[in-house]
Amino acid sequence: MARIEATTSLDDIYPVLAELRATPGWHKKRASLWKQPRTEYQPLHWRYAVCAKALDQAGQWISTELAERRNLLLFNPVGDNDYDTVRTIVSAYQMIKPGEYARAHRHSPNAMRLVLDAGPGVFTVVDGAKLPMQSGDFLLTPGHCWHSHYNEGNANAYWIDFLDVPLVHRLEPMFFEEYPVGYQPVKALPDRHDWYFPAAVTRPQLHASPVRDGYKRLVLNTQAHIATMEMSYLAFAPGASETFPRNTASRIFAITQGSGRARVSELEIVWQRGDVIAVPSWVDYTFTADEPAEMLEVSDLPVLDKLGFYREAKAR
Repeated sequence: MARIEATTSLDDIYPVLAELRATPGWHKKRASLWKQPRTEYQPLHWRYAVCAKALDQAGQWISTELAERRNLLLFNPVGDNDYDTVRTIVSAYQMIKPGEYARAHRHSPNAMRLVLDAGPGVFTVVDGAKLPMQSGDFLLTPGHCWHSHYNEGNANAYWIDFLDVPLVHRLEPMFFEEYPVGYQPVKALPDRHDWYFPAAVTRPQLHASPVRDGYKRLVLNTQAHIATMEMSYLAFAPGASETFPRNTASRIFAITQGSGRARVSELEIVWQRGDVIAVPSWVDYTFTADEPAEMLEVSDLPVLDKLGFYREAKAR
């Protein structure tokens, strides 16, 4: 108190306030409000062919015994970040060799798997349920569920992971636990499961969806199990092009079929099957298909929507 009373100017009081861990609102180091959304995260594009080759090469030296998961995290070069793909979601390419088993664990973050290339004998066990992993399939691993991966086939298997780990990092409710004996037992072999979306089911549903704004969209029914992310499949006819308005959600796209081009803010992209594209919040983006094309979109829209923060820019 005496030190405050002894100050004779604003320059005198600022260091005293700093020691109190109090910032005068008129003298803060940086703006806390701005006219519209802004982000340091960049639009980015990763090629499946390149990342799969890198996993194959690294697979000579790193096994599932040495690493919790053999994956390549697709990070956005923001500061010293080497993990987040966009602000709230991380994506990664993962590979498992024939005869390998990825140990079981569980954690607070929710996870999903989009299978790119996998033959018979590849599967994931989630809380005892054995779920197939065939090319094109999509699987959920809700938070706090035990999960492990198996390849009992004869070829490498590749998929893309999507997790809300960055969101959990920011909110801080992180828990992680390894399964006591390494691998969980299979307790069920369901023909159908709420966490399993086989391509044999989702692709006909997507093709049967109505065309709106030049493309088809199928929103997967996942909110009862994963409330932080929305997953949708999009289908474009050859030559179709669609520009999406700026909005406050962050998105990651994974190409499941076909090839084409995209423009995300100022970044020009030529994409093909298996590629991953990061679309940060509040940027314009356009997709153009050169042939019949399909893609998976994963976004944090439900979080923004539930908090009342989702907005779209007005049409120009």
